[in-house]
Amino acid sequence: MTVPSDPTRVEADPTRMDATASPGAAALGAAAPGAAAPGAAAPAAPAVIDGVEWVRPGPTARQRRGDLWLALVLFGGMLISCLLYRTTGVGADAPFWQQVVWAATMSLPLAFRRIAPEVVVIVCSVGLVVGGTTGIAELLVYNICLFIAVYTVGAWGRSRRIALVVRGLVVLGMFAWLFWGLIISSNAPDAPFSDEVTSGPISPYVGYALINVLTNVLFFGGAWYFGDTAYRSARSRAALEQRTEELAIERERSRDRAVALERLRIARELHDVVAHHVSVIGVQAGAARRVLERDPARAAASLSAIEESAREAVSELHGLLGTLRHGTNGGDEAHPSTGPVAAAPHGLDELEALAADSSANGVPTTVAVVGEAREASTVVGLTAYRLVQEALTNVRKHAGAGASAEVRLRWTDDALEVEVSDTGRGRADARSSVEPSGLGQVGMHERVAAVGGRLELGARRHGGYLVRATLPARRKEIA
Repeated sequence: MTVPSDPTRVEADPTRMDATASPGAAALGAAAPGAAAPGAAAPAAPAVIDGVEWVRPGPTARQRRGDLWLALVLFGGMLISCLLYRTTGVGADAPFWQQVVWAATMSLPLAFRRIAPEVVVIVCSVGLVVGGTTGIAELLVYNICLFIAVYTVGAWGRSRRIALVVRGLVVLGMFAWLFWGLIISSNAPDAPFSDEVTSGPISPYVGYALINVLTNVLFFGGAWYFGDTAYRSARSRAALEQRTEELAIERERSRDRAVALERLRIARELHDVVAHHVSVIGVQAGAARRVLERDPARAAASLSAIEESAREAVSELHGLLGTLRHGTNGGDEAHPSTGPVAAAPHGLDELEALAADSSANGVPTTVAVVGEAREASTVVGLTAYRLVQEALTNVRKHAGAGASAEVRLRWTDDALEVEVSDTGRGRADARSSVEPSGLGQVGMHERVAAVGGRLELGARRHGGYLVRATLPARRKEIA
């Protein structure tokens, strides 16, 4: 900012015009480095929301200490500058104590520039006008003080509207004061703008005015631009930190969700393996106990079935434990909630064996296939196998004596319908109850939902129970 020339102090030497114009231009370069560093790390910023004005958090203690030191250094620099300018005659008519008070007014408020930037820029602007009109102003460091004050309003103003209005009023006021000073200078009796000193294509007055206007445009334009740039940079940094924190939280949630889904998968696999084979063992053990004395051969056959079921249960448990210890290769069929057991991926081709096993354990079971069989994904095949296994286990447990079951596979264009029905007379509500462990039919629902299918459970109108699941031939990704 260049102080408008006072006509009572303008000398006839045209070189004085350069002396008054150059400090403003020099101040622009001197102020930029200090203004470009808004400070050290700030406190946690408020959330950055699109369409909502972001409020920059207040300064840290370190930043406040830095501002205090900056104000003290500028105060000392202004005192030294005043003394040097007094030796050239600028400000020599005023008492030095007035210059000390003026220097304190211009520099020391900068210690609070991040706390109340609008107040600081108004105080500095008023101090500059007072110093320029009274002739006590030095022509160097005060430019730096005003530049920093205007910059800080743009960089640290908590309201963008207030920052815009305050800076606009300051700039308008300074240019009004500048133009008024130029008008007064041009009409002064001893104005140095005469034809005798003309050495170029334009008059000295026009050149002097253009120098002052251009210097102030660069001065205030630079402070305005760098202040807004610092604010946008702080907002972008806060948004980046916010996204980083959100990603970290989401990563933790995803990890916890993956652990919970894996626990559910393990619980379902354990339930399906243990419940099926234990129910078979229970049926065969009861049969062996009843015929042990009168028909040792049948008892031996039941004990052999118990041995086979126990062996199969141990084999499947080993496969499940191997999956837990070493993981699965996953591939396209991997899924956190339905991943196949690596050692024994059961599928549709084993349903006949399930039916035969059910028949051998007292529940006559048949398998029927409707439509042209096609290839299904591994996960869908495993899901169908586990559904049939759980349904037949429930038939043995709840359907009562003399019940039979039917497993029906119905192929459509893009889906597989799996249906297990029985003729039992057991209580339907017993099969519909939810076990305390959260498994059983709840696990059936989870399996079907995981592959994007539908499950229907309920008593049949003419007796018995029905389990019907519609599964996509290829597993659907669930959003």
